[in-house]
Amino acid sequence: MVEWNPRVEIKVLDPRLEQWGLPRYQSAMAAAIDLHACLDEALVLPPGSPAHLVPAGIALHMDNAHMAAIVAPRSGLGHRKGLVLGNLQGVIDADYLGPIMVSVWNRNGPGTSPIVIEPGERIAQMMFVPILRPHFSVVQDFSGTSERGEGGFGSTGTGPAKMDDPQ
Repeated sequence: MVEWNPRVEIKVLDPRLEQWGLPRYQSAMAAAIDLHACLDEALVLPPGSPAHLVPAGIALHMDNAHMAAIVAPRSGLGHRKGLVLGNLQGVIDADYLGPIMVSVWNRNGPGTSPIVIEPGERIAQMMFVPILRPHFSVVQDFSGTSERGEGGFGSTGTGPAKMDDPQ
């Protein structure tokens, strides 16, 4: 049975989060909590420079093999500034107890302004997700078939879906 509000312990590693804001949902229906840049000084990211790891100032103890945390970019920062995660998204396994780090990267092209991340700025978000852990059976042939079969990239077409197509 899925527990929709499982307990997760958060250890505050950077006391400045007490004034910046402890991890929490910013609205009643928010899907993720914001992560702050726990930096001692502003970080300047020139366009195309290598990704940098920024501490989020927290560690987690999920203790639940059926959940994980996903670190994702904040959509506004990616759209307005060009700040994205160096690995697009990060997966935090339930048994990882170390500090949460955010890999940030300036995706803007040459000749554009650098991105400046200030201490305490909310730079990413973390969403908790359920995890399925299937048991694998090694087989010579699959026990069933599908309409698609082994059709790969583009095999279902690129035009508008037909009205009677299941979506």
